[in-house]
Amino acid sequence: MPDDRSFQAMNPPDEPRTEPPAESTRRRFIAATAAAGGAAMAGGLAAGQPALAAESVPGSRASTAVAGSKDHRNAKKEKKMRIVAVEEAFSIPGVIRQEGAIRQRMEVPEAIKQEWFRRLDDLTDLRLADMDANGVDVQVLSYSTPGLEVIEDPAEAVAVARRVNDHLAKAVAAHPQRFAGFAVLPLQDPKAAVVELRRAVEELGLKGVLYNDHVRGHYLDEPQFRPVWAELERLGVTLYLHPAVVPADNWRVFDGYPVLVGPSWGWTATTGAHALRLIYGGVFDQFPRASVMLGHMGELLPFQMARLDSRYDQVPAEHRVRHLPSYYLRNNVYVTTSGVMSHAALLGAVHAVGVDRVLFSIDYPFESSAEAVGFLRSAPYAPADLASIAHGNAERVLGL
Repeated sequence: MPDDRSFQAMNPPDEPRTEPPAESTRRRFIAATAAAGGAAMAGGLAAGQPALAAESVPGSRASTAVAGSKDHRNAKKEKKMRIVAVEEAFSIPGVIRQEGAIRQRMEVPEAIKQEWFRRLDDLTDLRLADMDANGVDVQVLSYSTPGLEVIEDPAEAVAVARRVNDHLAKAVAAHPQRFAGFAVLPLQDPKAAVVELRRAVEELGLKGVLYNDHVRGHYLDEPQFRPVWAELERLGVTLYLHPAVVPADNWRVFDGYPVLVGPSWGWTATTGAHALRLIYGGVFDQFPRASVMLGHMGELLPFQMARLDSRYDQVPAEHRVRHLPSYYLRNNVYVTTSGVMSHAALLGAVHAVGVDRVLFSIDYPFESSAEAVGFLRSAPYAPADLASIAHGNAERVLGL
């Protein structure tokens, strides 16, 4: 999980426009692109570093070129941009028996954990106030980790899934303009998971599924989960593959370095590898209209596409799938920005998979909404592309 971030509001300045919108947009896009690309290229080459290496978190020195180059005469228009955030966590106190004990073992300062828990358990006051303060129109809610993946008994997992999905559906119904939701599934029992998936989508109106990585050490490319993929494809909804706070196993390379186990690296490595299992395991050959979402800029897989493709010729013929790995990353995977507030990374992800497959996300409450929205608004893209990332892709993919 991320380091400590404040929850203050951040709003762009409200200044009058003094030139035609088209000219303002053209000037702002050229200036921002030059700052993010050209300036970084020149500085990077001079220092012997790759272009676009600088991070662009709003307020940082590296972001000054991008933020400072913006034409603030377009700020009023930006304030009105619709924003849909698609990986926003909640929890229900006491619904999962193991949750409290696991939370307390997390390697995070106590004050930060308590603020997270306070916000996770709230679905109205704190959350809506934070959304209003930062211009977030919709949160797509999903159950936090630890979630159903820590439950050992399949029957218990089925009961908890129904309770969580019912709770979430009521929250969405109470605020239908502000919330949508991803269902949980009791994948410990794949047949029951298919039944609950159908109920969650067709009866409760939830928009897909979010699952926290492994199913007690099992992965979703395994044969027993193929009926779940068939139902996901039939319903036309996506599965958001999210990291799990409890790993399937322990890697010795992390020994003595707990900082490596979680969001700084371990979660990306394991969740990205899980997604690659889906690709190499033939899930998308069998279910070509199925899809997954990956947070944290696609768990960095977009930046590994060339390497994956270059090694594919060496895969034994009996283990090959129908297409190069990059094909599946561009056709069966959606990328969200959660927790990676870097214009360099955003530019790279969009270039790799296409602007129509990248969705905005905050990762509330583990990240600052103000910082994430500031990062989005200052991104060096033309208005139409920025709107796709901010809300259009989510609306299309999730049927909002």
